[in-house]
Amino acid sequence: MNKGPLSGLLVLDLTRVLVGPYCTMILSDLGARVIKVEAPGVGDDSRGFGPFIEDQSAYFMSLNRNKESIALNLKVEEDKKIFEKILDKTDILVENFKPGTLTKWGYGWENLKDKYPKLIYASASGFGQTGPLKELPAYDMVVQGMGGLMSVTGQPNSEPTRVGTSIGDITAGLFTAIGINAALYDRQKTGKGMYIDVSMLDCQIAILENAIARYLSKGEIPKPMGSRHPSISPFEAFKTKDSYIIIAAGNDKLFEGMCKVFDLELYKDAKFKTNADRNKNIEELKKILEDKLKDKTTSEWCKVLEAKRIPCGPINNIKEAVESPQTKARNMIVSAMHNKIGEFKMAGNPIKMSSYEDKNTRGEIPNLDQHREKILKEFGI
Repeated sequence: MNKGPLSGLLVLDLTRVLVGPYCTMILSDLGARVIKVEAPGVGDDSRGFGPFIEDQSAYFMSLNRNKESIALNLKVEEDKKIFEKILDKTDILVENFKPGTLTKWGYGWENLKDKYPKLIYASASGFGQTGPLKELPAYDMVVQGMGGLMSVTGQPNSEPTRVGTSIGDITAGLFTAIGINAALYDRQKTGKGMYIDVSMLDCQIAILENAIARYLSKGEIPKPMGSRHPSISPFEAFKTKDSYIIIAAGNDKLFEGMCKVFDLELYKDAKFKTNADRNKNIEELKKILEDKLKDKTTSEWCKVLEAKRIPCGPINNIKEAVESPQTKARNMIVSAMHNKIGEFKMAGNPIKMSSYEDKNTRGEIPNLDQHREKILKEFGI
């Protein structure tokens, strides 16, 4: 049995590709049992996405650890009976079909809410269940663009730049998981389930923080600034002798401490005394700092700055990030088993809980329809 705060809960996973599977992976990591319903013959679309190990999708495997798979066609009467048997025991249903699809098949929220009054039903879609765009499909990059994120990403005057991970999908998966956990707490108090509607585009608006604050308070339309923070200085990547270093001196005390490391007295200079002053004179400040930083390597400067507790760090590539001692110490690379390729390594769960062990293994990765017989027997079908 999967151990965690959500142990004993059954999740019926009707999701595919990234936003939904990411959400249900979080629920599984927190202890829930996840039964993944896939299309017969083809399964989750991401089973066909690379990279591949032999003929198995590493993309799919990285998102679907510790889930059970059954293939069902919800337009076929026999499969609908199987689905409804599982639904009788389900606590949480998660889906990311185009709005209206499950309603057409007889399994929308309005179809189910009276028959299953304790059911928590979560829908994650590109634009949500309301609004003029609700019926349109969307992928991660579409909402990164429409949500304003790409307009503030990249170097000044550069071509549009996608954020280097599928943040449109992932934030929606995270917000869906948050909503589900809040609904579970509400169900404890009321005894009733509820419907959760998460839009990928909404989630992009929700994470714009400084950019949206600048526009709504000042009427400014932010533009790409490279690595620089729009409101805090120094807070960006600086050139060193061999590469770049991130320095984030987020307040006056940290700025003074940084200056002392560099044997500079800029904190006494009226042009740099406060954060507002530094923001006005950031180009001059950057030149002064880089003139000093060019004397040593990034690694050498990190050691000196870290010793004085000045926030800093290198810009790691993926290999360096994955293999860093900190990543290993936090158990952020774990493994799951696949019955064909054996052990498969993937990112771990960043939520560490004192009452539950953060194991370095994550159960099994399912083949399509692998658990049919087990599920049919268990649910008396």
